[in-house]
Order: sequence, then structure tokens, then C-alpha cells
Amino acid sequence: MVQIENTFFSLGDSCTRDCLIICDRGAMDASAFISPEKWERMMAANAWNPVELRDNRYNQICHLVSAANGAEDFYSTEDHACRSEGIELAKELDYNAAAAWVGHPYFDVIDNSTDFETKICRMIASVCQKLGIDTGDRLLTNSRKLKFLVNGPLPSDAAFPPYQDFDVVHNYLQTNTPKMQTRLRKRGQNGHWSYIHTIRKPKIRNQVVEVKTQLTHRDYINMLAQRDDSHFTIFKKRRCFLLNNQYFQLDIYREPSHPRCKGLILLETYSSAEDDQLKKSLPLFLAIEKEVTGNPQYSMFNLSLREEWTTTSKFCHALQSAEEEGNVASKLNGVKEPRLTNGV
Repeated sequence: MVQIENTFFSLGDSCTRDCLIICDRGAMDASAFISPEKWERMMAANAWNPVELRDNRYNQICHLVSAANGAEDFYSTEDHACRSEGIELAKELDYNAAAAWVGHPYFDVIDNSTDFETKICRMIASVCQKLGIDTGDRLLTNSRKLKFLVNGPLPSDAAFPPYQDFDVVHNYLQTNTPKMQTRLRKRGQNGHWSYIHTIRKPKIRNQVVEVKTQLTHRDYINMLAQRDDSHFTIFKKRRCFLLNNQYFQLDIYREPSHPRCKGLILLETYSSAEDDQLKKSLPLFLAIEKEVTGNPQYSMFNLSLREEWTTTSKFCHALQSAEEEGNVASKLNGVKEPRLTNGV
């Protein structure tokens, strides 16, 4: 599988036009179907490590949940030469396959909460979003990114489902306009790192546009020279886990940082659920205080500012287009900086 992929990756590199390579399976899938010991031996024999094989090799992972989990009426082994598992085993294998990718920075789980046609549209929309392709309302779905404030202290590690922990470092870079934000992210495990450059542009059709580019270590070091000294470097521990077919990222802010970030813990996920259904889908073992989606006080850009929010001119309420910026102030206009409480 790896060699076949490498062949197509090489062909893509030689292509003079934009090229999208879609893999029906990925290298990490194999770990779901063999023992952990055998997988570790394979990794060692080939000098692989999870960060390179999982995070750096693929730009995005889309896991389409098996019909055995949530669409059982459509699950059948008839007329499927490659499918022999009963529903319970299929559920288990599907979970294992998804869990193999936990930790990838762009991991989308496409569940069976809709009909199949909509499920496929959700998957295509997810890919288009990552590529920065505007599909208008043709693939419109109501799934959205959500952010929650979590009170500490966190429960013991045993309370979590299987997870992956990462060290994450963010640096904001200088830009020639306040209408755009750009940052570098370094993310890794056990001394192995991936590097991403992100540009956030003003809203189009009420959506912030993000362009993400994977970097080499050399490019990352070179771009660090453009670091914006009006921002602290942000240090986090990021815990990624899968719960009830939903992917969560828990960001635990670390020092050194501005005092406003002390003890700060934020949970992020994507969901189309509303109200009571949304509450039921959240991890019950976490002390979630409130939803803070879209609240500029929990924006990493604002959290990283060196100046106090009451005196800085850099506080960002939202990235505005030229048409919108006249209606929004660029600072807090005398509003006191809130104290972010997280059980500390």
C-alpha cells in the first residue's frame, strides 16, 4: 500500500496542474486489523513513526462511519465479496479503524445521522472546505465548529477514551493588514513534528476563509523570522479522542503565557446537533462550563496578545471584509478585560 501511494504521490509532484490524490485507505488503517505488538514491529522494521505516517503523509482524513453503526438497516453481507462481518464485529472494526487516525490534525468523522446522499455531500463539502473551494450552497450542511470552556482540574487519564497527546506551539506572524491573520503551528509527539502555516482571511458569505499549507522544518524555521512580537508564543497540550463517533480536541494552555491563559482549557469539535442533543454528545467526564463559539475573548489571536485588552488596538472582534469593517470597532472601547475562570 505504501509503495503504491508513493508512486501516485510522485506522479502528483510531477504534475504541472493542481492535483488531488484520494486514497481509499491509508497506512494507519493496517493497525486496526493486527495486534499492537505486530504493528509496533512493522513500524520499527520500516523506521516509521506515527507523526510521519499519520500526520505528515496525508493532508486530511475522512472517516465514513460504517452503516453497521447508525444505519443498520442498510448493512448487509449479501453481494459483498469483501464483507463477511456481522454487525457487532463490523462496529468494532469500524471503531478501531477510526481510532487509528485519532491525532491527525484534520480528521473528519462523517456519521450516519443523515441519508446516504447527504452523507456523501458532507464528505465532499469537508474536502472542499480544506481545499478552500467555494461550493456556494450546493453542498450546504449545518455542521459547525464548536468551542467550549472546560473547568479544571481534568479527570484522570483513565476517564478518557483512547487518546493521543501532542505538544503544540503557535506563533503569530507579521502581516501588512489587520484584515488578515497568519500563524505557524508546530505539533508533535516524542520528538517528531509536523508544521503548518495558516492564513485567515476576512469572512466570505459569513465564513472565515483559512488557507493551510504544510511546511518542511526548514521552511518553518525560516518563517519564524517573521514572528510578531506583539503576541506571546502559545504553548498547549492537545488531547485528541473519539467519543460516540465524534472527534474532540482538548487544548490545555501552558506557560509561559499571558496570565489570562493560566489554567485555560478549551474543547473543540464539529457537530450539527442542537441544544439537548448537543449536550448529550459532549463528554460527560469533563466539567464543561459553557459554549464560547465565536466569543472573541477565547480567540487564540486575542489570548496571545501581550498588551492588556483594555489598552491594545489589536484586539480582534472578527475578521471583517472591507464592506463590514465600518460597522465593527477594532478594540474593546473601555470594556474591562474579563477574568477567565477554569477552576484554578
